[in-house]
Amino acid sequence: MDFGLVLQTDPPASTVVGLMRRAERNGFRYGWTFDSAVLWQEPFVIHSRILEHTSRLTVGPMVTNPSTRTWEVTASTFATLNDMYGNRTVCGIGRGDSAMRVAGRPPNTLARLGEAVDAIRDLAEGREASVGGEPIRLPWVKDGKLPVWIAAYGPKALALTGQRGDGFILQLADPYLTEWMIKAVRTAAAEAGRDPDAVKICVAAPAYVGDDLAHAREQCRWFGGMVGNHVADLVARYGAHSGMVPEALTAYVEQRQGYDYAHHGRSGNPDTAFVPDEIVDRFCLLGPAEAHIERLRALRELGVDQFAVYAMHDAREEVIDAYGSTVIPALS
Repeated sequence: MDFGLVLQTDPPASTVVGLMRRAERNGFRYGWTFDSAVLWQEPFVIHSRILEHTSRLTVGPMVTNPSTRTWEVTASTFATLNDMYGNRTVCGIGRGDSAMRVAGRPPNTLARLGEAVDAIRDLAEGREASVGGEPIRLPWVKDGKLPVWIAAYGPKALALTGQRGDGFILQLADPYLTEWMIKAVRTAAAEAGRDPDAVKICVAAPAYVGDDLAHAREQCRWFGGMVGNHVADLVARYGAHSGMVPEALTAYVEQRQGYDYAHHGRSGNPDTAFVPDEIVDRFCLLGPAEAHIERLRALRELGVDQFAVYAMHDAREEVIDAYGSTVIPALS
């Protein structure tokens, strides 16, 4: 199992770079950042600095979207980084939540997302793609490689991931839901004539190592609110009891009142009071290192290839070091 670190690009950027260097020293292989241009600093500028100051880390957004940048700009950015640092990027992409909503625009349609996945990958790898009905190619790209991993929850998005994605990003660490969603992705891949096992599976969630469970929960409760934004969309589209989405995922958002993106992804988020302890425990990895290892072994048995640690809490360095000293060696 591989491990990744996920950070917001809060200033100063040097702190983000330093934490990524620390992660690499501790055996992490992926460095991910949020991508929401209004809320945080521009991630791709910081990605360049991370790549310069690491030697093995693969870097990318978790996640970008098809609209805040044009597809050829996104592809050119990845291709430039790959040319400079040797194909060490990965494109995590989704419909767009905070990046779109905070600017007053709705998330992208799945149709647009699917087209963008193909076009960005093709352009970044030197092939021609259609952008806005026009054929485009980046003639300077040589030997480029860009895996594109799709973030998804709902049945149609999971199907799209199996049909077109090189990887699947699931932002929660509940084994039951993970098994359900991996099955949906792999079924769609098989039906599309692809090798289901070729689609990489990345589970991303907060991890907090320590014995004070109450404190850990409060540091990570924000995550239930973030996931709740996507779940609320699914409930609006399919209904809470449609059978299209597991009720184990949808039930907890019934008490959700609203969401202010000014607190997005931050501990102490006042809009997450509706998130019960049970959801925090199920979606996140909390407790002593042994509890993390036990959950990760269960996820690995389900086919998870990477666990990406959201480190938006008050113990970032301690968690990175604890994973490096105990958790990663136990799963390698």
